[in-house]
Amino acid sequence: MLENKIFTISTSEEFAALALKIFQLQYDKVKVYRDFCDLLRTTPASVKTIQDIPFLPIEFFKQQHVISSEKTSEKTFTSSGTTGIPSKHYVADLELYRRSFTAAFTEFYGHPQEFIILALLPSYLEQEGSSLVFMVHHLIKESNDPQSGFYLNNSKALIDILHQSENQNKKTVLIGVSYALLDLIENQSFQLENTVVMETGGMKGRRKEMIKDELHQILKKGFGVSGIHSEYGMTELLSQSYSEGEGVFKCPPWMQILIRDPEDPLTLFEGKTGGINVIDLANIHSCSFIATQDLGKVFADGSFEILGRFDTSDIRGCNLMVL
Repeated sequence: MLENKIFTISTSEEFAALALKIFQLQYDKVKVYRDFCDLLRTTPASVKTIQDIPFLPIEFFKQQHVISSEKTSEKTFTSSGTTGIPSKHYVADLELYRRSFTAAFTEFYGHPQEFIILALLPSYLEQEGSSLVFMVHHLIKESNDPQSGFYLNNSKALIDILHQSENQNKKTVLIGVSYALLDLIENQSFQLENTVVMETGGMKGRRKEMIKDELHQILKKGFGVSGIHSEYGMTELLSQSYSEGEGVFKCPPWMQILIRDPEDPLTLFEGKTGGINVIDLANIHSCSFIATQDLGKVFADGSFEILGRFDTSDIRGCNLMVL
């Protein structure tokens, strides 16, 4: 089964070979993706390399049912919709999602059981169908520590646990939405040596947006840490990339970032800033090849940084939304 090969990838050649097989599968089974490829006059016969594969604009997840015709949705994840119509990701196999995010977390940090995992994600908990909440809930469960959990309206307990875990030299991960982390350090400062502070998401309309460098400087000072970690994921994906600081992200072996020309969404290039295209092979039952609204740059080692978003919601030069 192709699913079992996803998490055994160890070389770029294995990644490319499996990506081409998954493209063939999705062209055959995911109608909206096949229609998109046909409009571009792209078929499996014309796709010889990863660079030949069409990337589906992420907006399709707002308007279309992106899922294999052979599958039914086990769960539907929904984006926050803070920027307009929410995206919906019809996930056919939740166990595949669990394998993906658990393996990625373990790849970068170690098994969840090694950590106290603390979550400060109020805006995500308030929305229905958050894939991030699903992921963190499972990681908390896997950590098997009684102090792991979500801390929605109990900052005092969270502060106490952070101090206690430091005193006991327990490895801890605090993952929080940006504005909630800022709220936490407004009246309480820390000196954390055993805790990974990981920010995800933005201000969600609760605070004025700020550039990442400014945000991270404030958080580093408030938590007394040398770096702020970040998680890069989205509703439409089943995999995440992580940054250990400085805003530079790394992908797990089954995920890859490519850069497209912002003026020509069907053209890829290297060494420049452009639109971020994501290959997420764990998305085997929906679409593994997605053109996001993010702007960024990829480095020679495959790591990348996020530099912003497109000015408009629509990817310029592409009028293939209505199929």
